[in-house]
Amino acid sequence: MTNVTRCEWAAGGDELMAAYHDDEWGVPSHDDRHLFEMLTLEGAQAGLSWSTILRKREGYRRAFAGFEPQVVARLAGKDVERLLADPEIVRNRLKVESTIANAGRVLEAQAELGSFGAYLWAFVDGAPMINAWRTMSELPAETEVSRALSKDLKRRGFRFVGPTVCYAFMQTVGMVDDHTVDCFRRSR
Repeated sequence: MTNVTRCEWAAGGDELMAAYHDDEWGVPSHDDRHLFEMLTLEGAQAGLSWSTILRKREGYRRAFAGFEPQVVARLAGKDVERLLADPEIVRNRLKVESTIANAGRVLEAQAELGSFGAYLWAFVDGAPMINAWRTMSELPAETEVSRALSKDLKRRGFRFVGPTVCYAFMQTVGMVDDHTVDCFRRSR
């Protein structure tokens, strides 16, 4: 798809970014494993570019057992050291340890509420928030909803879930549709 209008961040010719934009960004997801994956990747992105994280995504999937929370939550000290030596993921101790800890929090949310997705989607009343931005520069870095989500995730013990990470996560999993008004993917 070369003759379509995309959001500015995906229009630069990077095929991986364009494919992510076209096929995934803003598509509503309720799958707990996918939601855990995207929360992990958004947290890993802090301080880095999204293209860096996309290029490491398969490495993350391999390193973190396909983001199966039950498996990841059982990882321990020797696993952390192994992961910190893995060049296919971001080798930051706090980010690696947060992924393991967050897996446990996902399991707790599932036990309490039935699913992680049900918990997350309650913040947007179960339906995507659809915005009408003309340019990417209009998009906020965080919103009242992402601040509320961040606060509650932190209360539950999640890490690397600040309001900016939460807003990017909400965009990624379709809780928010922030495709610009001229983008072919808008509200599709």
